[in-house]
Amino acid sequence: MSDKKIALVTGGSRGLGADMAINLAKKGIDVVITYHTDKASADKVIAQIKKEGQWGYAQQLDTLKIKTFDAFFDELGNALEKEMGKPKFDFLVNNAGTGIYEPFATTTEEQFDEMFNIHFKGVYFFTQKALPYLNDGGRIINISSGLVRYAFPTCSAYASMKGAVEVFTRYLAKELAARKISANTVAPGAIETDFGGGENKTNETKRGFIIQGTALGRVGRPDDIGGVVAFLCTEDAKWVNAQRIEVTGGAMI
Repeated sequence: MSDKKIALVTGGSRGLGADMAINLAKKGIDVVITYHTDKASADKVIAQIKKEGQWGYAQQLDTLKIKTFDAFFDELGNALEKEMGKPKFDFLVNNAGTGIYEPFATTTEEQFDEMFNIHFKGVYFFTQKALPYLNDGGRIINISSGLVRYAFPTCSAYASMKGAVEVFTRYLAKELAARKISANTVAPGAIETDFGGGENKTNETKRGFIIQGTALGRVGRPDDIGGVVAFLCTEDAKWVNAQRIEVTGGAMI
């Protein structure tokens, strides 16, 4: 791998994605992040990336709107060509997403479709559209969830899509092997962010259950995850492929 590497992190304007982007910059990697609507937060993350001495760029993306992916990569390719001399990047981190907490018995078709489109269909086709821009020898990291391994009531739709992403990731590792592109999933546990309405920060009953069920005895923080994703984009992780790496502090063991 050459010295100058670029990562694309979807949903990098806040929460886990922001921490991933900053940790990638700390590893000497330039970073492109996407944001949905909050450009101000994205700009703050870019400022932190630049503070680490790396190039940063933010671009708007709605992962629900699959038909916009071609235009997204056209715009990104032009920006990379202008700033970096070629329309290519090295690492794709599929992180963007939303969550719902709804019992299976009352989950609507609309809620199910939203989870499917964002977390599986969107990831599937965004990765497909990224392939011409992803350098040979690059890496794909898909963000999954500890909920694929253990069941937590009200998460059936979300967790099912993450399960599909984990299967998809193994197929990526197999089918992209000729280009020496590796693919792995990182599966966080419950993290204190605004995800899914911020329940892991504010719902004390839920927090107590999580703490009791986690070997290290606390709810996760964004900075528990970003470093793991950044590691997977380093030379130290060059032989890690087709793996599911759970980062939960030992939840539900």
